[in-house]
Amino acid sequence: MHQLTLAEIARGLADKKFSSEELTKVLLARIAQLDPQLNSFISLTEDLALQQAKAADARRATGESGALLGAPIAHKDLFCTQGIRTSCGSKMLDNFKAPYDATVVAKLAEAGAVTLGKTNMDEFAMGSANESSYYGAVKNPWNLEHVPGGSSGGSAAAVAARLLPAATATDTGGSIRQPAAFTNLTGLKPTYGRVSRWGMIAYASSLDQGGPLARTAEDCAILLQGMAGFDPKDSTSIDEPVPDYSASLNGSLQGLRIGVPKEYFSAGLDPRIAELIHNSVKELEKLGAVVKEISLPNMQHAIPAYYVIAPAEASSNLSRFDGVRFGYRCEDPKDLTDLYKRSRGEGFGPEVQRRIMVGAYALSAGYYDAYYLKAQKIRRLVKNDFMAAFNEVDIILGPTTPNPAWKLGAKNSDPVAAYLEDVYTITANLAGLPGLSMPAGFVDGLPVGVQLLAPYFQEGRLLNVAHQYQLNTDWHTRTPTGF
Repeated sequence: MHQLTLAEIARGLADKKFSSEELTKVLLARIAQLDPQLNSFISLTEDLALQQAKAADARRATGESGALLGAPIAHKDLFCTQGIRTSCGSKMLDNFKAPYDATVVAKLAEAGAVTLGKTNMDEFAMGSANESSYYGAVKNPWNLEHVPGGSSGGSAAAVAARLLPAATATDTGGSIRQPAAFTNLTGLKPTYGRVSRWGMIAYASSLDQGGPLARTAEDCAILLQGMAGFDPKDSTSIDEPVPDYSASLNGSLQGLRIGVPKEYFSAGLDPRIAELIHNSVKELEKLGAVVKEISLPNMQHAIPAYYVIAPAEASSNLSRFDGVRFGYRCEDPKDLTDLYKRSRGEGFGPEVQRRIMVGAYALSAGYYDAYYLKAQKIRRLVKNDFMAAFNEVDIILGPTTPNPAWKLGAKNSDPVAAYLEDVYTITANLAGLPGLSMPAGFVDGLPVGVQLLAPYFQEGRLLNVAHQYQLNTDWHTRTPTGF
C-alpha cells in the first residue's frame, strides 16, 4: 500500500479495495519502523490520524466521494495545527501548541485528508539543507549521508521514502522545488497569493508560499486543489477562481513555446545536470513543444537582492518571539532586557540569528536606501525580465539546482555556498510566479530536477507539462533502495 500514489489511493478507496483506517495503520507502522533513519518527522499524530481515517471511512459509507477523502498526508511544521505542537523546527517554539488551524490545514481536513504528523524543517524555514532544525538534520533517503534539501526537507524525505504519498510544504526561495529535485519528487510553488498564508508562521511575508510535494504531477494537482483558494483572513490572498487542475493534465503540448534562458547554463552549473536538462528539452520537443533560447539579464543580481529582502522581512517577523507572550523563555532573567536577550539568544539557532542580524542591519537608518530599497528595485527588474520573456514563450525551463544534493555538513562552514544553490529558484519568489520541479534523471545515484516556470496563475499549465513528461519518462517512478 505504501507504494500507491495519491491518485491510486483515491481510486482504491473509491473501489473499496481498502479503507482509510487500514491504510493509515500501515503508514503509521512504516513511519515508526523507518523514520529513525531519516528524522523526517518532528511530531506524529497517531490518535488524530486514526480518528480522521475512521471519519473519512464513515463519510464514504454514506456515498460521499473526493480525491482527498481518507488520503494520508503530513504538514510541514510551520502550519498551525490546533492543539498540536507547531515548532517551526526551533527551540523557540518547542513548547508551542497552536490554538487554531491554519487555513491550509482546515481546508485539507474539510476535504477529508488524514494528518499523520508534522514534518521536520530548517529552523523558521531558513536553510537549503534541512540541517538548521533544532530537532536535528533530516537525511536524504537516496543516500543517508546527503542532505534532502531545505527548508521542506522533512516533507520531501518522508514522501520520497514512501512513508506517505504527499505532504504540504512552503517555498520562500526554492524550499519546495529544491528538496523535490534532491529527492526525486514533483514539487509546486504556486503563484504568490494562490494559497492562503493565514496560520503559516512567516519567514519572509512577501516571498512565502505554501504548496504540495508529491511523487507525480497528478498528485500535486490533487493536493493543490485542496489547498488553493481565496481566504479573507489573509490580506495577500488573491480572489481568483481555482480551476480544476486535474482536468487540464491531459492537454496536448503541440505548439507549446518553451523558453530556455541562456543565463542558466553558466560555469556554476554541473555539466552532467546540464546534459539531463537538454535531454528533458528533447523529450518535450518529441511531444510537440517548440523550444527557443531566451534571456533573463538581471538573474545575476537575484541572489544578493533576495538575501537582503528575505532577512529584512525575517528580522521584522521574528521580533514577536521575545520570551514574553509565548514560546521559549530563559530561566531567571535579571530584568526585561536580560529576558529579551537571553530568550532570543538561547531560543534561536545560528542561521536564524545570522539572518536576523543581516535583516536588522539592512533596515537600519542610513542603510535602508543603500540595501533594502536597492534590492526592491532589482526585484522589479527581475519581474520585468519574466514579463518580457512570457510575451515570447508559454513556459520557461531550466535546472532546479546547479548541483545534486551535497553531503551533510559540507556547507555548514560556508553559508554563502549554500545560498548560491538557490540561484535558479529564488527569481520565481521575487517575481511571485508559479514554479514546478520534476524528476529528470540521476547524477552519481542522486536525483536531479528540471524546473518549469509559468505566468501568474498558470499552475495548470505547469502541471499539464509535467504530467505529459511523466507519461513518457519513468524517472519519477524510481524508489530509493531500502524504502
